[in-house]
Amino acid sequence: MDSIITSNAAEIGKLERTGAHSHIRGLGLDDKLEARTNSQGMVGQLRARKAAGVILKVIKQGKISGRAILMAGAPGTGKTAIAMAMSHELGDVPFTSIASSEVFSMEMSKTESLTQAFRRSIGVRIKEETEIIEGEVVEIQIDRSVTGVGPKTGKLTLKTTDMETIYDLGQKMITSLTKEKVMAGDVIQIDKATGRITRLGRSFTRARDFDATGPD
Repeated sequence: MDSIITSNAAEIGKLERTGAHSHIRGLGLDDKLEARTNSQGMVGQLRARKAAGVILKVIKQGKISGRAILMAGAPGTGKTAIAMAMSHELGDVPFTSIASSEVFSMEMSKTESLTQAFRRSIGVRIKEETEIIEGEVVEIQIDRSVTGVGPKTGKLTLKTTDMETIYDLGQKMITSLTKEKVMAGDVIQIDKATGRITRLGRSFTRARDFDATGPD
């Protein structure tokens, strides 16, 4: 008789990712800037924590604002933990941690990577303003060369609430129109800075062009 072999699979519960320094709430110092043995999530490095506390006191007095602090040491000695604890002690101060792989990424330059890190650290929020044109497409005219070789050109007639304007189309805008499947009667939005075209829907006056109607 063949024996039946059964195996019990352990149930895998929900896994939650916890940061290595998520338990840190401060430097764990007393009123005399002496480091406690175990306080606010910090253990060990008593002299380094006391030195960080002295630096924090000077920062709060506004004497070394705008300057940098370099902490050196072997991996796993608590440099990041002390830096995060200092940010907690200062209050609402952003803490930004980056790895060398982010700086040497192929997707962006080193300068751009460091610039974004500095912006996050000092809490800078950049707002972008752009000018757009929105209206109903009256007519699209695309001119192609006889040989079929070369860039396409064309004209777009757009009607807004104020006027009806004819715009010259380049290859990029023609490609965007084709991708969005824009036709006469559509309401579109044109970004003047980038030339990007977005189809918003059909015009109210053309909304029934393709509706099926009965004998009534």
